Amino acid sequence: MLTINEIFHSIQGESDQAGRPCVFVRLTGCDLRCVWCDTPYAFHEGRRMSVEEVMAAVAAYGCNLVEITGGEPLLQDGVYPLMDRLLTDGFHVMLETGGHLPIDRVPADVMKIVDVKCPGSGEAGRNALENLSRLTRHDQVKFVIADRADYEFARDVVAARTPGQQLGAVLFAPVHNRLSPTRLAEWILADRLPVRLQIQLHKYLWGAETRGV
Repeated sequence: MLTINEIFHSIQGESDQAGRPCVFVRLTGCDLRCVWCDTPYAFHEGRRMSVEEVMAAVAAYGCNLVEITGGEPLLQDGVYPLMDRLLTDGFHVMLETGGHLPIDRVPADVMKIVDVKCPGSGEAGRNALENLSRLTRHDQVKFVIADRADYEFARDVVAARTPGQQLGAVLFAPVHNRLSPTRLAEWILADRLPVRLQIQLHKYLWGAETRGV
């Protein structure tokens, strides 16, 4: 059984899959408290569902791309049989995780998006940077950036990776309505960083306060 906050069909707003229709399965619960968190309702709200019930809800949308998110989805052991079942049934599966829990049990065919918490989040001390060595070329790492100090932190983490650390796509995302995407773009260009600027597309489409999108 899983505690599910919401399941909805929307446009993928982040990652290198941005713009694609996607079914989101948001799990309840998180043990981080990032100061810019935009889904605090997922800390506690939710209802119990079996893997079969989740699969039926996902299949009803007729969409092949599924993202499992939270909260922090890896806090629930039921997420692993859910990922296995989605893969078995032919779905393209993404997992977004806060980056402080081990990802070694996540199936290899799942596209992992690992957040590395910058200082402005208040949770940088929880990063499990050893996760970066477990990423493959189809996985991604994301930095949510609130200010120049966060940017320099993210830049230094990227620069310090070893050749064996396959980071896949590296995403730099400004905190919505706090750091201008234009300013972040200027910093990336000035330093010639091989990263992808990411904005939260869904917030521009439907507004930052709209749930279920």
